[in-house]
Amino acid sequence: MPNTHRAVIEHLVRQIVYERLGKPLPRLAAAPNPLVVNISARHCHLTPEAVEALFGKGHQLTVHKWLYQDGQFAAKETVTLIGPRSRVISNLRILGPCRTLNQIELAYTDSVALGFDIPLRLSGNIQGTPGAMLMGPAGFFEMEQGVIRAARHVHMHPDDAAYYGVNNGGEMKLRIGGACALVLDKLLCRVDKSFKLEVHIDTDEGNAANLQPDTPCELTR
Repeated sequence: MPNTHRAVIEHLVRQIVYERLGKPLPRLAAAPNPLVVNISARHCHLTPEAVEALFGKGHQLTVHKWLYQDGQFAAKETVTLIGPRSRVISNLRILGPCRTLNQIELAYTDSVALGFDIPLRLSGNIQGTPGAMLMGPAGFFEMEQGVIRAARHVHMHPDDAAYYGVNNGGEMKLRIGGACALVLDKLLCRVDKSFKLEVHIDTDEGNAANLQPDTPCELTR
């Protein structure tokens, strides 16, 4: 299972230090959970039927790397995405476990290179989106729809939502510091008891901010 994230350790240490010094906690340390900001590179979510079509009957995804959200992982399996101009992206990573729908998430620059005109959508909202062809070692799988640019969002436990004063479906801002500091608006809040506090932005957004592991980030209203 996943190792303890660096941000979690730093958050706990910060709280212990301020407690022993007898000083009031600063805003970041007073939050119930540490903020983790991750770049979500291009990837796909597949149904069991799609996995079997691409990798063979009875095939199941295997774990390459556990992700920050409990139970989620990057699979060892990858596929080739074939775009409408016969341009391809090789080694498109599958994220597991399998889902009930097939979805490909690309950054805007990916879609331009492939010749897709993709909409900005919330994950799971694929009605009317472009389709695509996937190629695996055992065959092809055609998606009639499901290629999107995922809207930036933050996963939140209800305790985090209460602390920040937001509800499921609400919006926040993400302030990213560093040499390429910027503010990302319209960050969708997704609240569930199973979630850890984590922001997902795509590679275009991450590159624009030059996001690094030690880059300071803050959620604001």
